[in-house]
Amino acid sequence: VQLQASGGGLVQAGDSLRLSCAASGSTFSNYHVAWFRQAPGKEREFVSAITRVVDDTFYGDSVKGRFTISRSVAENTVSLQMNSLKPEDTGRYYCRVGQYWGQGTLVTVSS
Repeated sequence: VQLQASGGGLVQAGDSLRLSCAASGSTFSNYHVAWFRQAPGKEREFVSAITRVVDDTFYGDSVKGRFTISRSVAENTVSLQMNSLKPEDTGRYYCRVGQYWGQGTLVTVSS
């Protein structure tokens, strides 16, 4: 499975971004998919996950109510809609499927 994350950028606090994780070599709907992030100097942190088949969703406490994870079967992607962004959301965001990690996309939120 090859994962490609995209959609990061530089935004101001309060803005929104939509990240996307695309899979090649496999069908996303067969897998649980998760987003993690890592800020400079900090450990990688769980952000959100969506389960296979029933699409149950889970969120880290710091993003609950602001982020929404979703799956597009047609596009074979999993997206992370991030609203009301805060400077502490800054970091590189990675999607993960099993032991496979994407290369990450950088999100920078200025105050």
